[in-house]
Amino acid sequence: MSEQVELTDPVDHSVGGVSGHVFRRLFHISMSFIPLIYYKYAENLSEIVSLTEMQLVSTVVLLLIFAEAARLKLGITIFGQRDYESKQISALAWGGFAVGMVFLTLSEYPELVWPLILSLSLGDPFLGELRRRNINPKNVFIFGTIFVALIWISCYISVDTKPWLALIMAPICVAAEWPRLRWIDDNATMLLIPLSVIIIVLPWI
Repeated sequence: MSEQVELTDPVDHSVGGVSGHVFRRLFHISMSFIPLIYYKYAENLSEIVSLTEMQLVSTVVLLLIFAEAARLKLGITIFGQRDYESKQISALAWGGFAVGMVFLTLSEYPELVWPLILSLSLGDPFLGELRRRNINPKNVFIFGTIFVALIWISCYISVDTKPWLALIMAPICVAAEWPRLRWIDDNATMLLIPLSVIIIVLPWI
């Protein structure tokens, strides 16, 4: 069996059809609020449950892993998921895990956390919708890189992200989304690969 997954119209595999697909896209975009929630409320929530902020993030990630294991054991798919996710780790679980890794490693750097997560929450659905319109893959990469670069530049304006990072990270984020692998979802690769790059260049930022 090939390691690569054939590209198909995601609507055809969405639980709930078009409505499920739209819900999935909107849920993906709503992940953009995660950094806001963390930086505004994590400290208070941690005090309420008597945990450190990192312990709180770790707990959420562990609960997500256990919930996903139970879902796979039962073979359940929920509204908005793909039908094939009944037998493999879902995009939601991979995305949640990757977001958790970002906070566990870079929470002290909101100027890096924000563009990394926004690149996934906004960039991934943008690329997906370009492909649904049968746009040439080369143009998808170019448009996607420009879009993600604008995300990083907007973070320079809002949270003082280094502007030169847009030149490096935009093509890396888009390239990290590109592989269609059976054993890991692009929600993970689109965060974990750029996260690894950021960790390597962090001493220079």
